[in-house]
Amino acid sequence: MSAVIESNRRISRRTFLKGGLAAAGAMTASSVAVTSVVRGASNKELATLIDIRKCIGCEACVEACREANEAKYPEPKKPFPKMYPSKVKVSDWSEKRNVSDRLTPYNWLYIQRANVPVKGEEQELNIPRRCMHCQNPPCADLCPWGAARKLNNGITRIDSEVCLGGSKCHDVCPWHIPQRQTGVGLYLSLLPSLAGNGVMYKCDRCYDRIENGELPACIEACPNEVQKIGPRRSILEEAHAIAKEIGGYLYGEKENGGTNTIYVSPVPFEDLAEAVETGPGKPHLKPVEDSMAHADTLAKAMVVAPFAGLAAAALKFYNRVGGNESGREDR
Repeated sequence: MSAVIESNRRISRRTFLKGGLAAAGAMTASSVAVTSVVRGASNKELATLIDIRKCIGCEACVEACREANEAKYPEPKKPFPKMYPSKVKVSDWSEKRNVSDRLTPYNWLYIQRANVPVKGEEQELNIPRRCMHCQNPPCADLCPWGAARKLNNGITRIDSEVCLGGSKCHDVCPWHIPQRQTGVGLYLSLLPSLAGNGVMYKCDRCYDRIENGELPACIEACPNEVQKIGPRRSILEEAHAIAKEIGGYLYGEKENGGTNTIYVSPVPFEDLAEAVETGPGKPHLKPVEDSMAHADTLAKAMVVAPFAGLAAAALKFYNRVGGNESGREDR
């Protein structure tokens, strides 16, 4: 019964916010001098500040993300090729596109919830979760095909024209963010039973919107201004100021050597890490060491990188010359 009440509560809250409050938030966001923040930011490392005190869990950001990125979502071909060896499992979310309580190839942002004591009172904190956009991303450094790469503005994205869906990026990501969809991508044109198993998908920080001087969709749609984007140094200064003011805590500044997603919380992230639900598609909030700091990992990256770049160029050329049979692609 309590689960039904909670579900109805969230639906009602979301419906309400879609009305006047969401509209007001959109107007506020659109009135911001967007161009001063993101236009011409191709060579500036941008970061986002996420103040989880402000998030009411309305999921307006989730829906905005879906609408803005729908053209990038996969359209798999079925039946899927039989994979060898058979231990390579199919990952198909094409019939579950409406799932919004975890990360999927069709849901790049979701709201993670935690019930924790805040100043002595039990409170629900809502945490928008997506790719952390690491400063030294292992997904990009260790992708054997060079499909994942970090842009000069700090965004890490996966090129769907090159990705073979081998899930190396998922395995080396400390939060296991990227998610695979079978039956789409270049592997279908190469060795469909042996090469990869689809394409990996994750938040690309609305890189195309940023290139046009627009805010990421999730930030623009938020009625409570939970997120803010800007140069990383400025974002960190503001995050520290907020944390000092509220006696709060940061996550993302040093995790995995530093990320471009900075969370501010009124409670320790150790408490949040214990309170949130984790599992496939539901990343943790535990401390993370710099995964690329170890000499052996760096050596592997140096060996992989040159071949990855050549492979990426060759695969993209093949894809374009031979005709794109991989379903939808990044635009």
